[in-house]
Amino acid sequence: MNILLIGSGGREHALAWQLAQSPSCAKLYATPGNPGIETYAECAPIAVDDLDKLVAFVEAHRIQLVVVGPEAPLVAGLGNRLRALGIAVFGPDAAAAQLEGSKGFTKDLCARANIPTAAYVRCTSAQEALAALDDIAIPVVIKADGLAAGKGVIIAESRTEAEGAIADMFGGAFGGAGAEVVIEEFMTGEEASFFALSDGQHVVAFGSAQDHKRVGDGDVGPNTGGMGAYSPAPVLTPELQQAVMDQIIRPTVDTLAADGTPYVGVLFAGLMLTEAGPKLIEYNCRFGDPECQVLMMRFKGDFAALLHAAATGTLAEAPAPTFTGGYALTVVMAAKGYPGTPEKGGAIRHIADAEAGGVRVFHAGTARADGVLVAAGGRVLNVTAIAPTVTEAQARAYAAVDKIDFASGFCRRDIGWREVAREAR
Repeated sequence: MNILLIGSGGREHALAWQLAQSPSCAKLYATPGNPGIETYAECAPIAVDDLDKLVAFVEAHRIQLVVVGPEAPLVAGLGNRLRALGIAVFGPDAAAAQLEGSKGFTKDLCARANIPTAAYVRCTSAQEALAALDDIAIPVVIKADGLAAGKGVIIAESRTEAEGAIADMFGGAFGGAGAEVVIEEFMTGEEASFFALSDGQHVVAFGSAQDHKRVGDGDVGPNTGGMGAYSPAPVLTPELQQAVMDQIIRPTVDTLAADGTPYVGVLFAGLMLTEAGPKLIEYNCRFGDPECQVLMMRFKGDFAALLHAAATGTLAEAPAPTFTGGYALTVVMAAKGYPGTPEKGGAIRHIADAEAGGVRVFHAGTARADGVLVAAGGRVLNVTAIAPTVTEAQARAYAAVDKIDFASGFCRRDIGWREVAREAR
């Protein structure tokens, strides 16, 4: 079948790499793509938010499956428009995509479906939010309600910091995403990511991972879109994964189906593993970034056929997802200045050397200038290795990082540290 992949980041490069290997994929297109994706797909320079051009491209190229990488076009209703034309889409319609598009929507759904999550208050004004602080213990979590590229969450360690976060959000620091905020109790535990595929009725588990959100070693500094990840996450034991499926994933899918807004695509649950059991932090309606990169390194089978089954309501008839043994670990190489204003234009060399020995370097924010690969975003490369243990995967990934010439880049040097420490015991 002809497949269109929408997006331009490291997540989409990893998806393109898997889709291109699928026996079900006859021709792969990508919009807009990047220098890494163009190795596997024919790329067209169409922005992810230009829905009219995307729909026209699908019709002109007889696309049979559209795989939507980022969340914004889903929230904007791309899935609705394509399904109206009879096109199979891996990704939810706009109503179901509110699981990521509105944190308040998700919290309200959790309350209705008795899904374990943090206590919360939705606030539509700074005054209301400040008043809500009186009833929630410090530290407290302040979240912009809408899409904020993974950065609209502040963990306030003091009342003063919480008040500042509220002022920033209602003052426009996150654009329209901060027009409403959600104030949550701070949950204690270890974070993990869990993924499941849904066709609107059936759900199947699709693995686990652990991300590293803070910019600096030792989990210090501001939150980012993610500085690295590994998969699977052993802390999510089979028993805990079953609890997540039974108490969080299935009630979500069932509730949305009962509401007349069935969820189709991948459900990415950010979890806090508390003493009382796993609790939902938030949902994303797409594969994580950089979690997708480690999941794709481990996946075995016809990926395109699996996504098509989810998109066409036939997931129950598809083979269950299978993965290689061992662990995959990815290190994000970012441009200096990230997560603030990154330095763009820095030259990148020796990626081929880094990829020797089975390592994959996924392009997250790159471009070509006068024949030279350069940085074109905040997160630039995802250096991804696979090995029998996290410790070995970490060593392979950093050995590859050290072969790349990227003078204006940096990375964390401790990705996977929790599991490396556990393996050393």
